[in-house]
Amino acid sequence: MGFRLPSVILHAKQVLKLQSRNQTDVPKGHIAVYVGEIQKTRFVVPISYLNHPSFVDLLNLAEEQFGFNHPMGGLTIPCDEDAFLHLTSQLHGC
Repeated sequence: MGFRLPSVILHAKQVLKLQSRNQTDVPKGHIAVYVGEIQKTRFVVPISYLNHPSFVDLLNLAEEQFGFNHPMGGLTIPCDEDAFLHLTSQLHGC
C-alpha cells in the first residue's frame, strides 16, 4: 500500500503550523518551537512529543547549539524544516 508523501507533509504543516497573527496563542498541552537552520518557522506541537526518543535527539541538538539561550525567545530547533515535518508526521501517527 502506498501513499503520497507531499500530501502527508502538507497535512503535517496544516496540523503543526500556527496560522494565528497573535504569536502568543498556544493551546493547552502544546509548545511553540522555532525550526530551521537559517529561516526560522514557528510550529506548535503537543507536549507529548517531548518524551519521544527522536524528538529528544532534536532537543539535545538544540541544547548543544544554543544551550539555554535561544535567539528567538522560545525553543529553537536547529534542523531542516522538512526533516522536522517528517519526524512530526510520524509522531502524529503514533
